[in-house]
Amino acid sequence: MGTTDGRAASQDRKLSAFPILEAGRPLGVITIREAQRFLARYFVPTRLVSAPFLSQATGRNVYLKLETELPTGSFKVRGAFWALAQRMSRGPIREVVACSTGNHGAAVAYAAKQFGIKAKIFLPANCNPVKRERISGLGAAIVESGGGDLASAFALAAEYAKQPGVHFLNDATDADLPAGPATIGCEILEQLPETSAVVVPMGDTALIRGIAAAAKQIAPKVKIVGVQAERAPAYYLSWKEGKTVGTERCDTIADGLATRTPEAANVRDVKSLVDDVVLVSEEQLLRAIETLLLEEHVLAEPAGAATTAALLQGGANCGDHVVLVVSGANISREVLKRAIGNA
Repeated sequence: MGTTDGRAASQDRKLSAFPILEAGRPLGVITIREAQRFLARYFVPTRLVSAPFLSQATGRNVYLKLETELPTGSFKVRGAFWALAQRMSRGPIREVVACSTGNHGAAVAYAAKQFGIKAKIFLPANCNPVKRERISGLGAAIVESGGGDLASAFALAAEYAKQPGVHFLNDATDADLPAGPATIGCEILEQLPETSAVVVPMGDTALIRGIAAAAKQIAPKVKIVGVQAERAPAYYLSWKEGKTVGTERCDTIADGLATRTPEAANVRDVKSLVDDVVLVSEEQLLRAIETLLLEEHVLAEPAGAATTAALLQGGANCGDHVVLVVSGANISREVLKRAIGNA
């Protein structure tokens, strides 16, 4: 009993300054600004840099939002920090669990380590070894499911989280989490007020839902363009049809985009907030990785390079001042070799 009380007291001290927001409240600017102030204690804004090669190739002013600069190499720490802090402000927990293809798992592991609680991450079989190693290095326990996508990992995580004191931080459904990535939208508009469009990778959609919520309230004329892989098009199909459309497969090299079972609430948000969604091929993803590395000197994983792939294939009308969100840099050696082999 003394150990539990001590853990609770320790969490109270760490979280005493955390803002407490009403769960389920619509994601408004006030909430996003609260998240921005909170995250500023842990991370500086990521850079927005010009992309000379892409600008010349497309005849536009193109910029890269480098979410790769965050501690785990992807944007996911924004949502994990904010969502976990919100949950802990409502009462102590002893452990947080997540299911992930890698980046969300690393983000949850990093946040849990900072906040002094245990983390257990459920991964699909044969996941990206770079991402797996990052999670392990942060001290989280790892459980590999038998399936090749998130479905079985989700089932195992949900079952494990039924234990007392265990919180399942699911980035696809957590109501607090999108306020974290929404801060990217605020940063972009502060760094480049003349932004005409923001091009965003779409996986579980927390990233695009957050950025779009911020942008549409601060600068409503900014166009939001989502990008999915041709081999994982569930949210593209759902956006196009205006209803939930699942797919049987999502076998893309862009593991950060590999979703096949959309959430109905997320589909509604994407339909109302996102102006356009485009698909990119595996070959286009590989070419974009190579272009970013060799021409712009930016390392990106396939999901992080998806926005560049979309711009280069001309699938989106983006205006004159285009921001490409480079969402992550945790690329496997195998995929990197394939991309450079295209050069």
